[in-house]
Amino acid sequence: MAGKFWTRYVAAPLVAAMAASASAQVLVSPQGEQIPPPSCLIHQPVWIGGQSTLCTALDYANWLKAIEHWRFEQRIRQGLTPEQLPGIPDFYALPQLQWIHKEFMQPQMMVQDRYFYDPETRQYTVGRYLKDVENRYGGIDAVLIWATYPNMGIDARNQLQMVESMPGGYAGVLRMVEDFHRHGVRVLFPMMMWDQGTHDPGEPWPDAIANEMKKIDADGVNGDTQAGVPLAFSLAAFQDEHPLAFQPELGSSEEALRWNVLGWAYYKFGFVPTVDLYRWLDPRHQVNVSDRWNRDKTDDLQYAFFNGEGWESWENVWGIWNGITPRDAEAARRVAAIEREVAPFFESQGWQPFYPMQLYGVFASRWPLGDRTVWTIVNRNEYDVKDREMKVPAKSGMRYFDLYRGVELQPEHGGDGDVLTFPIEAHGYDAVMAINGAPDAKLEAFLARMKTMTERPLSSYSDVWTPLPQTMVPVAKTAPAAVTPPGMVKIPGGEYVFKVQGTEIEGDNDVGTDVQYPWEDSARRYHEHRMHIGTFYMDKYPVTNAEYKKFLDSTHYRPADDYDFLKDWRNGTYPAGWGNKPVTWVSLGDAEAYAKWAGKRLPNEWEWQYAAQGGDENRIYPWGNTWNPADVPPPDKGRELSGPADVNANPGNVSPFGVMDMVGNVWQWSNVFEDEHTRAAILRGGSYYQPQGSIWYFPQAYRNDQHSKYLLMAPSYDRSGTIGFRCVKDAAQ
Repeated sequence: MAGKFWTRYVAAPLVAAMAASASAQVLVSPQGEQIPPPSCLIHQPVWIGGQSTLCTALDYANWLKAIEHWRFEQRIRQGLTPEQLPGIPDFYALPQLQWIHKEFMQPQMMVQDRYFYDPETRQYTVGRYLKDVENRYGGIDAVLIWATYPNMGIDARNQLQMVESMPGGYAGVLRMVEDFHRHGVRVLFPMMMWDQGTHDPGEPWPDAIANEMKKIDADGVNGDTQAGVPLAFSLAAFQDEHPLAFQPELGSSEEALRWNVLGWAYYKFGFVPTVDLYRWLDPRHQVNVSDRWNRDKTDDLQYAFFNGEGWESWENVWGIWNGITPRDAEAARRVAAIEREVAPFFESQGWQPFYPMQLYGVFASRWPLGDRTVWTIVNRNEYDVKDREMKVPAKSGMRYFDLYRGVELQPEHGGDGDVLTFPIEAHGYDAVMAINGAPDAKLEAFLARMKTMTERPLSSYSDVWTPLPQTMVPVAKTAPAAVTPPGMVKIPGGEYVFKVQGTEIEGDNDVGTDVQYPWEDSARRYHEHRMHIGTFYMDKYPVTNAEYKKFLDSTHYRPADDYDFLKDWRNGTYPAGWGNKPVTWVSLGDAEAYAKWAGKRLPNEWEWQYAAQGGDENRIYPWGNTWNPADVPPPDKGRELSGPADVNANPGNVSPFGVMDMVGNVWQWSNVFEDEHTRAAILRGGSYYQPQGSIWYFPQAYRNDQHSKYLLMAPSYDRSGTIGFRCVKDAAQ
């Protein structure tokens, strides 16, 4: 990251104005990926030594000259000039990557989003997904399809195999990508270089990523947790004749702007906007402001509009819905419409951030292109403004149009320039275009469209954020049993305090994190509820391969979506010696089908936990309160699954009721929760597999008072080599 820098001015007018010697120095310090505004714009209260003075023309000129010279010098220092790094293509100019210049709205979309895929019809529903975002905030230009975290690490599937396990495999994913393309939307997938604990791809990662993205015709790659994606990845895709737009999450080195054509921005927001460092270095570089947890998106959208860049419209955050408010959605619709219309202006080398405005708290960027100029303007004040907003040089034949409101402006002529007057509502937006002569038909049509779109003020749209309600899918009772069925343990009923917490890596304790039980009014991470549990019977052990084979032999069951079904089996049976191991690579539906055949059902989570704790709400593990490695299978920390242990291999892994093998061998299916956008299952007990090298892998939940939330998409994707199940049966009360 650039440090402090000084710029030497030699322009005679500035020298004279500053009453200095033959030169002067101005100190500017970029802060991360942000270049601070002119210091005179930062209001400092009088009681801490501040002054209530407005910026002068000289203040603006000095600041602009400083950052312009820094840009000139940094381009040389970082090899960003055309003559440097010979042999490296200009990725911004590649025909296959021209879409980046109009990439303003890009959601990060979870593959589990119910608007994206319908497991009942087994169809990708791209049209439904796009119609929803079009209706709510004006549509998107690209989509980042997230198929990995937070489920990755549940087993040894690496990031590439997680994509391959999506419905239809690579062929199905390709058809889905082509559907987005037919709608004019570009598609990105993520890459995680922290994923070095699962399956080894068998080739260098740059080649592996390039090969998979070409196979599914993806357009770009988001570098998760990466501060710059190395050149090797761009070159591998280029040499594979399928160039990709790489988008590091955490900014980039300045040199890497040559090949990282996209980027995210995690800004620190203040009242006065800042200038994006990377976009200033190369205005062709497209940025998407990302702020996943903030519930008010005004800062995101205003900083993006000021910088002529895009927004990451991220709502489904790892299955936690942080929906856009109606006001923010309407603001996004209007901002994106203007940005798409004037997109070529944002690549102007003459970009002038902080064009002097007349009113405090109103900030503009000037974007000249040919004989036209565009200003993008934001009102950071909490009040409406409707006075003389900006002064422009007087020029014969020049006409000005308010792009936001869709009307022509009538300048007020003065001796030192023309003044434009137009209203901007509190925390609002505007844009002005200057043209010489009459507007063409395209501009006329756009003005008419914007006039209609902005008739209703943003303030009339609700800015109240509300959580998305979630429901638990009911579990139907079985026919009651009067005596303990074979292979089951009687769990006597009683009063019980069900206390559990989710293990989600992100989300803190925000409303919407984890799940919402029927007795709760919202999803949250921590849960406690006193209840009465009726008597029931639980399988002593998880269902084994041998038991599942009896079910298959009896019913000839075969799921419609059979990708990875019983992946460890060959020729219709399990490997030799695996009969007493828990069956895995079974989806929730595969487990429910077995339970129904056996006259049983899957357990409610509180039944599972009650059986593990024996009614003692403070019991940490089934066998007691101290972790004992001898009571669980040895952890597998390799890059391939070795397979679970036999269900009776650890006799100390027993609950007070006599239920065995509850923790540390295989995860076990439990309740399903759903909201409008996401389905998820609660997994209990943890597993033997512990991929190494990253905190981002699927978290274990060995304690009785912990559960993990597993996002559901489709059977092919949901099946795992570490997830099994056990059944329960209701008792005659």
